[in-house]
Amino acid sequence: MYTLVTGAAGFIGFHLCKRLRLEGVDVIGIDNFNTYYDQSLKKDREKFLLELANSQKVDFKIIEANIEDETYIKDIFQKYKPNNVINLAAQAGVRYSITNPNEYIKSNLLGFSVILECCRKNKVDHLVYASSSSVYGGNTSMPFSENQNVDHPVSLYAATKKGNELMAHSYSHLYNIPTTGLRFFTVYGPWGRPDMALFLFTKAIVENKPIKIFNNGNMIRDFTYIDDVIESLYRVMNKPPHKDKVFDTNNPNCSSSWAPYKVFNIGNSNPTKLMDYIEVIEKHIGRKAIKEYLPLQPGDVPGTNSDCSKLEEWIQFKPRTSIYDGIGQFISWYKNYY
Repeated sequence: MYTLVTGAAGFIGFHLCKRLRLEGVDVIGIDNFNTYYDQSLKKDREKFLLELANSQKVDFKIIEANIEDETYIKDIFQKYKPNNVINLAAQAGVRYSITNPNEYIKSNLLGFSVILECCRKNKVDHLVYASSSSVYGGNTSMPFSENQNVDHPVSLYAATKKGNELMAHSYSHLYNIPTTGLRFFTVYGPWGRPDMALFLFTKAIVENKPIKIFNNGNMIRDFTYIDDVIESLYRVMNKPPHKDKVFDTNNPNCSSSWAPYKVFNIGNSNPTKLMDYIEVIEKHIGRKAIKEYLPLQPGDVPGTNSDCSKLEEWIQFKPRTSIYDGIGQFISWYKNYY
């Protein structure tokens, strides 16, 4: 009984694989090890996971592949016959989607279509996939709830994530595949992505270089610590959605369906001002940042805030790590790693 994790050498994928190994789950990972950010960090994540698996004498491997490679991915499904599939592979980054749109079409849309088809043909028990808080787009009514309309994306990245949710629903309806989409809110922590704010700010402050502060610092974010995300993800994957027998098609609920389909926010539900976030980083490093203030970037939004009441009701867990503790854990890892 394998669990297949795509994006296994990525930030969230790495932490999920680590948790699954500790739980004794046999894992097949897929990652393309692309050059969007430093490949050595992904290779070190892979090395860590392989050493962990060897110490436990359990079955774990990461296969280098693109999820849009239909023939290769079909072969992996047929060989290992996973019962659960966690699709975390995607081209990440809002700003990168402005200049490299084709990468998002290939991985986030074409690649996801391949995963859906393989799940259909292999009759998997549950498909969990990464969506994003970016689907809320131009919405300004906060906190963001799964009941809200998400038809106004402000970046191609966001549009592909909304597309994933729609594609998943069609497969849940047509083929009775349980699917769960997770709208992650600004995930951070050890082994994090180098293109994310915490990593960029820490690196710049340590090297005594300016940090870029967009929208002149007038930003709030629902920063969510990685351990909280993984606990939520693990509980969700072990609880496939069921059909909502009282679903009202005259008054449809955006977060549920007559099909075995759900979407959930995963956030800390405690939005933090960007300047306060930077202040905590400064305290942990023991040095003030050199600040460069810039306007809001295309595709970005000034604020995010999650309503996670549906998630808490579903899995009896709510993310709650404070930014002080979470940032401290990241900076401790950063100093040790670099």
